[in-house]
Amino acid sequence: MSFLFFYLFILVHPYLALWWKSFPKAGRKPWEALIPGYNYFVVFKITCAKPFWALLMLIPGVHLVMLAVANASYLKRFGYFSFVDTLQAIFFPYLLSFKATNENAVFSKETNWSNSKEVETRKWSDHIALFLALPIIGHVLALAIGAVSRDKPGTKSRVKEWGDSIIFALVAASIIRTYVFEPFQIPTGSMEKTMLVGDFLFVNKLAYGPKVPVTPLSYPLVHNNVPWVNIQSYTLLEKGSYFRLPGFGAVNRNDVVVFNYPSGDTAIYDPRVPEGLMGHDYHGVLISEALYYWRTAKNVSFTTDSAYFNFMNKNGQEFISNMNYWKQMAREGMRNGETFCRGGMPEKGIDYIEHKGLIYRPVDKRENYIKRCVGIPGDFLEVKSSILYVNGKPAWIAPNQCIQYKVMKSNLAFPMQNEMCERFGLENDPNGARTDFEDRYPEFYLLTLTPSEKKKIEKAFPTAKLEIYIPTDRADKYGAKPTTQQMIDNLNTFPKDIYINNTMTDFDKFQVPTKGQTIAISKNNIAWYRRIITAYEGHILQENKDGTLLIDGKKAVNYTFAMNYYWLMGDNRYNSADSRVWGFVPEDHVVGRASLVWFSKSPYKGIRWDRLFKLIK
Repeated sequence: MSFLFFYLFILVHPYLALWWKSFPKAGRKPWEALIPGYNYFVVFKITCAKPFWALLMLIPGVHLVMLAVANASYLKRFGYFSFVDTLQAIFFPYLLSFKATNENAVFSKETNWSNSKEVETRKWSDHIALFLALPIIGHVLALAIGAVSRDKPGTKSRVKEWGDSIIFALVAASIIRTYVFEPFQIPTGSMEKTMLVGDFLFVNKLAYGPKVPVTPLSYPLVHNNVPWVNIQSYTLLEKGSYFRLPGFGAVNRNDVVVFNYPSGDTAIYDPRVPEGLMGHDYHGVLISEALYYWRTAKNVSFTTDSAYFNFMNKNGQEFISNMNYWKQMAREGMRNGETFCRGGMPEKGIDYIEHKGLIYRPVDKRENYIKRCVGIPGDFLEVKSSILYVNGKPAWIAPNQCIQYKVMKSNLAFPMQNEMCERFGLENDPNGARTDFEDRYPEFYLLTLTPSEKKKIEKAFPTAKLEIYIPTDRADKYGAKPTTQQMIDNLNTFPKDIYINNTMTDFDKFQVPTKGQTIAISKNNIAWYRRIITAYEGHILQENKDGTLLIDGKKAVNYTFAMNYYWLMGDNRYNSADSRVWGFVPEDHVVGRASLVWFSKSPYKGIRWDRLFKLIK
């Protein structure tokens, strides 16, 4: 249901609840119940002495909470404050509203807290309010308060006081979190060393304008999953479309941006892993799973990497020719809660992972990611040997951007890796991937360095040279015909097309789409725009064998973009799942700008005092 339906319902509700008949019992004029908006102003005034709470009903997500508060508060003044009465007042108040119009109905100013019978009658209604405001936790809190404290005769109960405080603290916190700023924790090392694993930061939503939630009805102060109980935190009962309020500016090139994960519309739900997701890039996992099904059908196993690559180069074309069939098999298997390519569960004696299948998530409930915006609408981007070019020029390099360098072990000018790390204070953090294991490669080791770290090493060893590391199977990318294995590898890098040989270190030149821009489309370039047309802008794309394209059933040779798009990459360039994997980020996925690290704790060394209240650049 759309926002419009619920707002129309809120406007109509006072008439359905017969407020114009019950208002005189509260000392108000019948006509006051007939003026939209003003009628709620009056109800909050005569029940809570806070008439301007009516303005909160304009805010999606908060509006229905305030409607329940208005109904419950109003009907309690007519003596309807028992357990059952409160449930009716919150979910279906019309029977009680009709009773409130009877001749015998009396409007009172407030519960008589000196009357033990009244206090006992309404006790569980206050528990209900607290429980619905903060499910489970609120109820436990209410019982705990009641167990350790005694109420003073003639005053509000502790549960009532705490319940009111928590309800409106949550309302205020929800508004701030949704429209002003939101706390966020760095979970991975993709932004090392600009952002460290364990950093807690504030996301400024006013920078680009706060988004009105697409799914505003959700458990307070959590994102998409209720902690500990692993249940969905939101409902699709009310669902809106993309709308952004005015902000202080637009997304600028090189901003550190928090956004909803573009490839998170479909996810593999496994409650045993963080956030309940398995391998956030569902499309990448799907390819791996399809390959597993195909190799299993051929009854092939490998003892070495070379055996695997030889087999794939000789037989991989068979998989490519029937890829849709194997992907469909993999998709059905994952829907049924089985994933083979991620390993098995030895404790259960099975060679696959059991999980809860696939889930769909709306835009605002997809995982929050953080990267640096390196391309804004209209920019032309290209990556050559790990160097990013924007509009034909080398891109600005962030002070803590990391590039991986190769150090030959035969070069005696350099010490070995452990000594190098210790001498220059390089972290060997597996999350940040600051270095690589010394014995991984026989001829060389790898160092992941910021520009300043690289300068220190070059100054200490002026005769030695640090080489940018390019994986050997991709070193001949430019001008070379990809092998079958490389064609399959291309499916793991945007735009996930076997004929477009992009890698994490070398990326073909492309343009970031702009809202209103019209481009020519054909079978030769449609791979770059499939997800934009279908997943982000909601059209039906059909690609015929003769090369013609149909959009919403009509032949198309051009396409006009409905939104602006952005290209985001992690500062830790060799260890970042970013736009090089899942492509363009639509404007409706942008959450806000990362502004301030307010706390930081290393998984290994404790609190990082030097990072507290550090501005993000």
